[in-house]
Amino acid sequence: MNFPQQAPFRFSREGNIRRRLATFALRGGALAVFVAVFAFFSLAAPFFLSVGNIGNVLAQSAIGGVLAIGLTIVIIAGGSNVVTGGIDLSLAANMGLSAAVYATLTQAGYGDATAAAGALATGAAIGAVNALAVTVVGIVPLLATLAVMNVVAGLELVLTQNTVIPASTEFLSALSATGPAGIPVLAYVLILFAGLVAAVVQYTPLGLRLYAVGEFPEAARAAGLPVKSFVAGAFVTSGLFGGFAGILSVSYLSGSTTGSGEMLLPVVVTALLGSVFSRRLVPTVTGTLLSALFVGFLVNGFQLLNISSTLVSGVQGLLILLVVSATTLLRRENR
Repeated sequence: MNFPQQAPFRFSREGNIRRRLATFALRGGALAVFVAVFAFFSLAAPFFLSVGNIGNVLAQSAIGGVLAIGLTIVIIAGGSNVVTGGIDLSLAANMGLSAAVYATLTQAGYGDATAAAGALATGAAIGAVNALAVTVVGIVPLLATLAVMNVVAGLELVLTQNTVIPASTEFLSALSATGPAGIPVLAYVLILFAGLVAAVVQYTPLGLRLYAVGEFPEAARAAGLPVKSFVAGAFVTSGLFGGFAGILSVSYLSGSTTGSGEMLLPVVVTALLGSVFSRRLVPTVTGTLLSALFVGFLVNGFQLLNISSTLVSGVQGLLILLVVSATTLLRRENR
């Protein structure tokens, strides 16, 4: 008589154990791959472990890392389903246009404060357009941000005439300089920026509400949370971070860039891969930072070994496929 009542509990317990083991294996496997890749390039690539090379990787990861953190916030607020949930494909184009605005303003004789304000305002405006398209018009984020991406890329071409606009100021020189311990200032900017955003998103009531809106929108709505406002705020914040990345890009390249679209795939890879480095396989800022460093060291190792950039793109695409497949299967098991 008691057996039918105990069986569901036993099956549920076995299912929980199985899911925990799968989660541990996925996260542990990701960390193991990180260590293995690092060890391989340390042995195969000359100067991989030098302070100068590590500093360069951190500096090179700063722009993509800031963009990926912005995308992470959108994923947290909109849900991790990349088709119907949170995604912002306009971030790379946002960075390109914001960088062009900054460089154009400095060329016109304006100071760094005005140029930075213009770049940040440009990024925030792009984020606001995304927010309106998603929360007011009701367009699926994947399609809305794809359309905005093309519009923004076109505006950048109009502004720059498909040429690089040089920019050189004391502020930009300070950002691109080498800081303490021989590490570039951009590396410190990335770490400080990630730390501040992580403190807000992962350890404050605002961040907890953001996670609730993304994972349990109906429950959040029933609890009185303004779900659409949180989603809109996430897109605006992401756009603002795109503007900030534009400023970093101008300092790193000493001007605007015509190849910002090439950063889209690495940014998406970094943001999606970040969930694998988190404790519960959910998107986190700290996980995205680790992911940015992993992608940065991976690309750097390939460059030191003179491996074709085409193969690098293939590996990044494979990482997206593996991460999305693994996390989708685990979520299906959790239902």
